[in-house]
Amino acid sequence: MSPQVRPPEGVWGAVLLPVGRRGEIEWSALDEQLSALLESGIQGVYTNGTAGEFYSQTEDEFDRLSQLVAEFCHTVALPFQIGVSHSNARVARERLARVASLGPDAVQITLPDWWAPSYDEAEIFLAGMAATAPDIPLILYNPPHAKRRLNIDEIASLKTGLPMLVGAKLPGGDEIWYEELRRKLPDLAVFIPGHFMASGCLAGGRGSYSNVACLSPAGTVRWWHQLRADPAGALAFEARVVGFMNEHVLPLAARPGLSNAALDKAMAAAGRWCPIGPELLWPYGSAPGEAVIELGTAARRQLPELFSTSQ
Repeated sequence: MSPQVRPPEGVWGAVLLPVGRRGEIEWSALDEQLSALLESGIQGVYTNGTAGEFYSQTEDEFDRLSQLVAEFCHTVALPFQIGVSHSNARVARERLARVASLGPDAVQITLPDWWAPSYDEAEIFLAGMAATAPDIPLILYNPPHAKRRLNIDEIASLKTGLPMLVGAKLPGGDEIWYEELRRKLPDLAVFIPGHFMASGCLAGGRGSYSNVACLSPAGTVRWWHQLRADPAGALAFEARVVGFMNEHVLPLAARPGLSNAALDKAMAAAGRWCPIGPELLWPYGSAPGEAVIELGTAARRQLPELFSTSQ
């Protein structure tokens, strides 16, 4: 790929890890999940985001997952990105070197996270990652819980020196934040959290690595198309999505103390669009079965458009 490659856009779905009764990854279930994502019409898939549990994988598991996803996506011409994130920068760089031959459309990276890097250290890290695989576009994943949060000016400065930095996954912000984004980062594909996809993309975002797609990838794709055809309707639907999240999903984090990854996998299990359960790799906790059932019932009651097959 060249530095002039078209930046990504649209709804991208996370590849989630089916976890068996003994806590192992059930590799046989991944093909069915990938087929369901393909059939949903999603713009692309990505491995090893937060919901993909990159922080819990062994290197053998990372390699096997990357190979499996790459082979599937090349066969069906589905765009894919591989997350190579790791709290150890040297391991992240080794992961990138190993997946370069798989030909991903981009790789997602986080900043080193055991000790928060300075801006200069972040710049050195990103430059080193770009040099490791100079033909592969980079997507910066800088979530709210990152120990080093970058502001718009810092990302713009990094972008100036790194033409292969084509996108970023960021939490969004207020009107001032989006105005800065449009003015200072017009060529960066910024992806917005799934439940704010409509307002965020109308304000300057390019798409979403979507938590809502964990619940229903096909329904989220329909919402993306609605955003182009009926922005007012898409915004009205977003208000209901946010209400659902606040009422039914976030309380799971507050009461049982579940992680963001556990919330995403609970939504996927509640959506019942592929063979995925709510379980996470050891030692992280997951939503209990009754909570998943209640979540699915509430989603179909409050957000029926996500599950309709007639649209």
